Amino acid sequence: MTVEVLAFIGGTGPEGLGLAARFAAAGHEIVVGSRSPERARQAADSIKARVPQARVAGVANQEAVRKGDIVFLTIPFAGHRDTLEALASAIGGKTVVDVVAPVSFEDGRPTAAAVPEGSAAQQAQALLPKAQVVAAFHHLDASRLARVEQPMETDVLVCGDDRAAKEMVMALAEKIEGVRALDAGPLANSRYLEEFTALLLSLNKTYKAHTSLKIVGIRSGPKG
Repeated sequence: MTVEVLAFIGGTGPEGLGLAARFAAAGHEIVVGSRSPERARQAADSIKARVPQARVAGVANQEAVRKGDIVFLTIPFAGHRDTLEALASAIGGKTVVDVVAPVSFEDGRPTAAAVPEGSAAQQAQALLPKAQVVAAFHHLDASRLARVEQPMETDVLVCGDDRAAKEMVMALAEKIEGVRALDAGPLANSRYLEEFTALLLSLNKTYKAHTSLKIVGIRSGPKG
């Protein structure tokens, strides 16, 4: 499958905007979705300001899903279930990249929130039985993503049960300069990616930093 158009549901927030800008810089056509078409258009204009050559449009969520070859979810977890239920028919059998990390804050500290299905990505798969859900991009700092002229220098861990979909997302990830994609196993492992996000946020708070993730000791592709 040739992946050209990337749809971002929740693309008006910092993480979605940053990822969309990076992929626009890599040459992909971007469709930013929002419940508010006006907010989506403003987000598209923001991406064009960062990436003058960007091919990007801002539309309502349903239209974004229809236009996208792959759908990225970068929404707050509080709206995860309702959004997917509303978009399930439009998404159908597409590949969905779930970037959502269920995090709550207790006494100012980030904490991983429990999800009955095990993880946000597993919840997405349960709500979208025809889709191929892949979990990825949880540990990329939004402020660093926004600086599209600078390499990221980070790893992206990718989980999924559909091998072809996972490999497609890994190839996409490595179009971002400075990113190495690693196969992190089945979708069931996505809970660890999501929970680790809370730890990175805690480190950011403690050290007043913008952290990301780099795995050492891996020099070749997966064995077996």
